[in-house]
Amino acid sequence: MSTAVLGNSIGPLLRGWREQRRLSQLELALRADSSARHISFIETGRSRPSEEMILRLAEHLDVPVRERNVLLLAAGYAPRYAETPLHDPALSSLRRGIELLLQGYEPYPALVVDGTYNVVAANRGIMMMLDGVAEHLLAPPLNAMRLTLHPQGMAPHIRNLREWRGHLLAQMERQIALARSEALRALYDEVAAYPLPETGNHSSHPKESTPYFALPLQLEHNGRTLSFISSISTFNTPMDVTVAELAIETFLPADSATVEYLQSLKP
Repeated sequence: MSTAVLGNSIGPLLRGWREQRRLSQLELALRADSSARHISFIETGRSRPSEEMILRLAEHLDVPVRERNVLLLAAGYAPRYAETPLHDPALSSLRRGIELLLQGYEPYPALVVDGTYNVVAANRGIMMMLDGVAEHLLAPPLNAMRLTLHPQGMAPHIRNLREWRGHLLAQMERQIALARSEALRALYDEVAAYPLPETGNHSSHPKESTPYFALPLQLEHNGRTLSFISSISTFNTPMDVTVAELAIETFLPADSATVEYLQSLKP
């Protein structure tokens, strides 16, 4: 594909991101230290933006790193961000850091997922949460959404499944709107279609007296109910597509009974 053809496609892409972010041309111009006229010329193809301008606009439009490469290619420039496989030696220090973080969080559960929720690392606390999950769901690549919402996965053991399911689907919807990922959309369509399991307590109003400060994951395990509050962390200012799409999810015990039980499992 020629540079001329590529350069003509940058305008509609930028306009799409701007409209998705609900910004006017003037608002974007003010944020990017440009002019509404210049933004208009870029979007209509009358002006070819520089590489610096594309990256500046992408920053103010909160465009994901992967999609910034798409914008650069559309304008005829080389991609700026590499996509290094996680097993590459160049990311060895990152992998070691993740490993130490996950180990340090034990006995509480923690895992790392990629941009489509495939599990790339997990600690021993997660293994406890997967008791009773069907073997076919544990075959690589493990997918956190399938593990959680599949009727043969964790779903039958989640006491507040309707609420937790709604939380996860809403989270995916926000990510789809941000990243425009076809793979993520396909995963969403799959897990949203899973029926609710016939077994277990899936009431929309679980009978709990603990005043939680966030929606807990209430999980049945060995005849007791464990409660967790999840937290998701990502890397700040990533310069690699792989790293940008990694997310570390940790599960904090939401009550003293869960703390005591998990502490009792420590070797």
